Amino acid sequence: MSGLDAAGAPRTERWYRAVWRWHFYAGLFCVPFVLWLSVTGGLYLFKPQIENALYAPYRHLIDTVTPTLAPEAIAAKAVAAVPGSVLHKYVLPENPGDAVQVLVGKGPQDVRVWVHPQTGAVLYQVPEEQRLMRVVFRLHGELLAGDFGSALVEAAACWTLVMLITGLFLWWPRGTRRLAGVLYPRLRQGKRLFWRDIHAVTGVWISLAAAFLILTGLPWASAWGDWFREVRTVTGTAAGRQDWSAGSASEAIQRAREDTQMRAMEHHEGMAGMTMAPPAKALNSVVSRAETLGFAAPVEVSPPTSQGAPWQVRSQAENRPRRDSAEIAGDGTMVGIQRYADRHWIDRAVGYGVAIHEGAWAGIANQLVNLAVLIGLVTLCVSSIVLWWRRRPLGKLGAPQSLAPLRHSWALVALVLLLALAMPLFGLSLALAITTEWALKRLAPRLRIWAGWRAHA
Repeated sequence: MSGLDAAGAPRTERWYRAVWRWHFYAGLFCVPFVLWLSVTGGLYLFKPQIENALYAPYRHLIDTVTPTLAPEAIAAKAVAAVPGSVLHKYVLPENPGDAVQVLVGKGPQDVRVWVHPQTGAVLYQVPEEQRLMRVVFRLHGELLAGDFGSALVEAAACWTLVMLITGLFLWWPRGTRRLAGVLYPRLRQGKRLFWRDIHAVTGVWISLAAAFLILTGLPWASAWGDWFREVRTVTGTAAGRQDWSAGSASEAIQRAREDTQMRAMEHHEGMAGMTMAPPAKALNSVVSRAETLGFAAPVEVSPPTSQGAPWQVRSQAENRPRRDSAEIAGDGTMVGIQRYADRHWIDRAVGYGVAIHEGAWAGIANQLVNLAVLIGLVTLCVSSIVLWWRRRPLGKLGAPQSLAPLRHSWALVALVLLLALAMPLFGLSLALAITTEWALKRLAPRLRIWAGWRAHA
């Protein structure tokens, strides 16, 4: 970017070109991912409504004459429906007339079984990871590609954050008090100004909320999530079981481990004969006690995984700040209870962030606000493609040239470097991008010209 300094000599705004290139590179890399994440995230926002419609046939089933079966009988029906499985979780019905959902498993595989509470008939069963919203969840967070997909999504999310920050810095109004083109678009002054304003105004309105959605999604990411857990372990702030996903691979390992432990417990208690309550009888007592706790639905009851350990009762409410948990002995005696407010403040903060991210914290209002942000991100992507296509240098890929110098870009560069330290995967990808650009400028002059790089940039 050229301009005049105090002496009137030509001046090159080196830092500005760096900011502009990073914004452009971020857009090239992020646009496909942002579109994908916006669509899948928009679907997942409405998970409660979608699942209510999908599983409506399994609600309000009972009559007023036939008695309901005991939990032990219902669990036995579910286990028998999946040969070789053992009980993993018994889900308390949200309403008395609903089918009982029971998760049974073999190794890392969970199968969710819907059982009629009066007849014991198995109404439906499906592998847990093949349920529609679980597939959407993994499409959104991992592209159905495990840790590799999670790393791609994480890198795209971090670069999207940089794209938002650099975009605000590049487009922020300077030397004007007009609101047109800043807070609302000028719609009747030609296509060029129309698309420029759509892009800029949308960015001004949604950037803060979009950045929040990105940051609250990072604890799920494989690389940043692992780094976060390591930091918490080193600092002694890791307390209790993590209440958000650590990735499909980690969850599969955890399920396999718990399955092995539960099978060992079942065998041990079976061999013990009359010296201790069989696990089925214990389930009756634990469920009866859990129903009195008033936890937010859905509530999962899990068998113990070691000798002498209590049963676990956990609320899995979509609104995570409502998630309480308890430990109950096999005879129904309360061992302990943990309210959400009792958790470490970091877990509480992440829980609130995840709840807002998923649109579960404030009901339909939360869902609609998040949906508006996602629509804004799609608008940014579409308008950026149109702007680039209309303004691109003829026969080149490179970003369009700016028309005015921009001061203090070094501050934004420093902020991006700080983000690189806070988000290691982004830092690695940024270093790779800078190194690749530097090498190609020197080793491939024709590519440099096609990409629109200046030799001294």
